[in-house]
Amino acid sequence: QVHLVESGGGSVEAGGSLTLSCKMSGAVMFKPCMAWFRQAPGKEREVVGYIFTTNGNSSVDASVKDRFILSRDLAKSTVYLQMNSLTPGDTGMYICAARESYSQRRCLSSGPADFGDWGQGTQVTVSS
Repeated sequence: QVHLVESGGGSVEAGGSLTLSCKMSGAVMFKPCMAWFRQAPGKEREVVGYIFTTNGNSSVDASVKDRFILSRDLAKSTVYLQMNSLTPGDTGMYICAARESYSQRRCLSSGPADFGDWGQGTQVTVSS
């Protein structure tokens, strides 16, 4: 059974930075498609970005473009979400997810329902 454990969340002032980690365990191989989602109180879960771990290609939502970067470390079975220039609108629970898709195109266009493995999340709070 795959386990995803997020870490790195916390409280930060607007303009600050945080780097989140998502470590995967319990699988024979690193899942090829992973993503970060976030959910604010009273709002639907929304995608932050995807990473195709096979080659490291990634994409982020337009709302975080030029501020957030996804990366991965295959040896550590960990994906990262580097978040810069944070705003109060970035506040929420950040959740890591994984799926078996071996197609980069499908991976980078996945929706929440396509992911079968989810972490518990790590809270990010940005104050103004």
